[in-house]
Amino acid sequence: MTICIIGGGVAGLALAIGLHQRGVACEVVERDKDWKVYHVGIIVQANFVRALNALGVGDAAVAAGYAYRGARFVDVNGNTIAELPGDTAVDGLPSDLGLTRPALHKVLTDKVKELGIPVRLGVTFTAMEDYGDHVELGFSDGTSGSYDLVVGADGNYSAVRKAIFPEATPKFTGQGVWRYNVPRPEGLEWSDIYLGSPNDFNGKAGYCPLTPDEMYIFAVVEEKGNPRFAPETLADAMRARLAGYGGILGQAAKAITDPALVVYRPLEACIMPDPWYKGRVVLIGDAAHSATPHLGQGAAMAVEDAVVLAQELGERAIPEALRAFMERRFERAKLVGTSSIQLGEWEMHPESAGDPVEVTARIRRKLAEPV
Repeated sequence: MTICIIGGGVAGLALAIGLHQRGVACEVVERDKDWKVYHVGIIVQANFVRALNALGVGDAAVAAGYAYRGARFVDVNGNTIAELPGDTAVDGLPSDLGLTRPALHKVLTDKVKELGIPVRLGVTFTAMEDYGDHVELGFSDGTSGSYDLVVGADGNYSAVRKAIFPEATPKFTGQGVWRYNVPRPEGLEWSDIYLGSPNDFNGKAGYCPLTPDEMYIFAVVEEKGNPRFAPETLADAMRARLAGYGGILGQAAKAITDPALVVYRPLEACIMPDPWYKGRVVLIGDAAHSATPHLGQGAAMAVEDAVVLAQELGERAIPEALRAFMERRFERAKLVGTSSIQLGEWEMHPESAGDPVEVTARIRRKLAEPV
């Protein structure tokens, strides 16, 4: 079996490692010749740590990030409403972890290099033909290849998804996410989520420790009309969306001064129905189920996909493996995606909102169960 993984991000690299563990030959094709990621933070939980540990990189990820006590929900002034403390994920590793994207990328790329898995940078596919028993790919460097399976791990705006499911496109949810890294206050051991808005931007905000010295702050707010922002205005725009918050967040927002360090993106989601595959081409990660960041599960879902798909491909023929993969992954990923979007709807329409604490706690418990 020979597999081509299109996309060298979290999902693709995790899958490559998982396949190598089972003796399945694969190569990764990544269009970014510099193989870089944004310097922003991500929040990860027990299921993410468990999945990374299954790939043999759990300890490295914990060492590269910052383990904190869990999530707290607070009001706009920083007063605690509820606590969701973390628990041990697996083998003594922490369940709640903050990581920078570059730190996670280094953990995964270091492992891929250590294992000698081929990665072709600055290359993507330009043609794809599924012949039933194999797939022929043409690449942007003029080469071609024949594979038993092609995996689209190329993110929310997946070219592989467009090729096999052209009608499936990401849709704007009505919100955007703003992120910025700042110094971590001494003694901060929680990721705090501020519910409600003290200004005209409906949404929520918060922060998460990333290292002993650094944390990132975020704002997830309604962005009517899906606006675009001039780069030089980003720092002012993010501070405006954090105006009025108290506590640690209010102080941290003052450090948003460099517009070049603000990362903004509109939230556009595409949650695919079952199946995520067609013939011998399958989607994983954001290519299959891009959701919003409300539950902090994007990277976790991608790595879980990779672990499960590698397991199934190591034990079954491809058609049976793809069906088994869907049986194990679809409902779990759908739960995360639809619940995340629902939380966003409540934030934009607080007059009809449900209980975000209850939803988040319930899904955290569900995802703590092995996949």
